[in-house]
Amino acid sequence: MSDTREINPLLKSALELGPILIFFVAYMWVRDRVFSIAGTEYDGFIVVTAGFVPLILVSTGVLWWLTGTLSRMQVVTAVLIVVFGGLSVWLNDDRFFKMKPTMIYALFGGVLGFGLLRGQSYLRYVMESMMPLRDEGWMKLTRRLTVFFLGLAVLNEVIWRTMSTDTWVYFKTFGLTVAVFLFFVSQARLFNEYSLEDDDATD
Repeated sequence: MSDTREINPLLKSALELGPILIFFVAYMWVRDRVFSIAGTEYDGFIVVTAGFVPLILVSTGVLWWLTGTLSRMQVVTAVLIVVFGGLSVWLNDDRFFKMKPTMIYALFGGVLGFGLLRGQSYLRYVMESMMPLRDEGWMKLTRRLTVFFLGLAVLNEVIWRTMSTDTWVYFKTFGLTVAVFLFFVSQARLFNEYSLEDDDATD
């Protein structure tokens, strides 16, 4: 029996996006500072990353406690944040945390692409309850999202390797969020064309 519970959409958004905004504000506050901890010097980015890892775990845990469920995407994202954020703090090297979006989007794109090779839409298993579509619609959306995710992985690599940390933080905080939002907005025609709800209304 499912124990899934509905919560206020604003609260859900705050739990999902709040840690990212806090990371951004904290980074902008301490980005030019250096902290000496146990004889080792850490720049502001590393210190903020150290705080972000437990924060994302707390917010994910609260979301699970309130709703009774977590998506596979949320679980994988939390795990990768712990792994790559932990490596950055442990090795005092910001490159690991900057690579985290690359790993996330490459993994999601790779999994969706693997499903496509098998003639299946793994995206359907995750999002079917939110967007009932016909089979052809799921396959088209999955192909587009696969390309989109892999494109974001490449873009993240280009930005963190060639641009400043400030630019990367802006990109991670706002660029990725806006890109995902615009992608789904741009799929409105597909949703309308392949919606099962439209089929039910016609019947």
